[in-house]
Amino acid sequence: MEISVVGSGYVGLITATGLASKGHNVACIDIDKDKVDMINRAEPPFYEGQLAESLDTYVRQRANLRASSDYEKVLSSEVTFICVDTSSDSGENADLSHVKQSTKRIGEALSRKEGYHVVITKSSVVPGTTEEIIIPLLEQYSGKTVGKDFGVAVNPEFLQEGRALHCFLNSDRIIVGEYDQRSGDSVQRIYNGFDAPILRTGIRTAEMIKFASNAFLATKISFINEIGNLCKKLGIDVYEVAEGMGHDPRIGRSFLNAGIGFGGSCLPKDLEALLHKYEKMGGKPAILSAVHQVNRAQPLRMIEIVIRKLGELRDKKIAVLGLAFKPDTDDIRHAPAVEVIHQLLLQGAQVKAYDPKAMPKMQETFPQGLEYGDSAKDTVEGCDCVLILTEWDEFKDESIYTGKIVIDGRRALDPERAKSICQCYEGVCW
Repeated sequence: MEISVVGSGYVGLITATGLASKGHNVACIDIDKDKVDMINRAEPPFYEGQLAESLDTYVRQRANLRASSDYEKVLSSEVTFICVDTSSDSGENADLSHVKQSTKRIGEALSRKEGYHVVITKSSVVPGTTEEIIIPLLEQYSGKTVGKDFGVAVNPEFLQEGRALHCFLNSDRIIVGEYDQRSGDSVQRIYNGFDAPILRTGIRTAEMIKFASNAFLATKISFINEIGNLCKKLGIDVYEVAEGMGHDPRIGRSFLNAGIGFGGSCLPKDLEALLHKYEKMGGKPAILSAVHQVNRAQPLRMIEIVIRKLGELRDKKIAVLGLAFKPDTDDIRHAPAVEVIHQLLLQGAQVKAYDPKAMPKMQETFPQGLEYGDSAKDTVEGCDCVLILTEWDEFKDESIYTGKIVIDGRRALDPERAKSICQCYEGVCW
């Protein structure tokens, strides 16, 4: 199929690359010309495992993936995915400005197109957005009628940063929220050859499946962190508790790793947007509110431990290993490291940080007041305390921490071995 993908950020470029790998001809559309040029040179604009190699294959070798700033690419495609960012700087609700602007541009392009076309919402939008905002804008700017001249569907993404292409190509389910059967049939045809169950639902149901899924995963993380906080006081290893829980198929072991909480572009944003939607509808989301509160407080437990170990932090040298919210990505959005570093600097500490991939992005957040190391070993040299905030493989080298005070937020080290090597080792929840 001929496919256009509006937005070449994380979701858009992964979607485009994944579809190109299945033989579709894909055009990425993005107003950022620098990003367009990078993609056309087969250079990923962000770090993600396997992405560089895949771009080389589908941009350079097979030439069935290209990028452009021209919305005219919509005219030569059969379907268009909306994959623009919905992150909000306010932290209160999803920002739909990019969704609205791209929808208007798609509508304008459709006004000049003959024949049927399907517009697919893949950006994460709260239930009701496609019906209340996207469809009216498409009809207004195209001068055409949904269900007659063009189709609409919602196809949420369930990507995991660090292994996003693998997730896309090995989906555990494909959700198709359809305006009508013709719209749904068009989307299902895109996924011919994917070995995953396809669930066809209504539009609002598909939107809610995405948010409910992320809210549940966030709940598991905050739950085990709260259990971990209690386990630590009782002298119980929360990871043994999680292992015992995980053997119950009704619970499962995934997302039960206690530590400093979740971050990234999806779970925090989607949880906050769902909370806002719930409150806007006049409800009081007790469980979701608690999940949010626990996650916001969890990274600050590292600061409490540091103060307990070192006392006054002014002029103390603190090494921070790990800036990305998880390994194998350079994403620092809602990363616990941001708040931890902010609090350390407020306390007057001298902070030296290192991450294999995320330092350039963290330098944009902290252009001053923060020193960056060349390696993990270089970063911890001469420090008063080491904080591990991301479980990159290179941080699991125990020799780095010989004689150091180490506070582990991710269970990167084996606690028993670490206690014999470090001057002092303590985990956030263990």
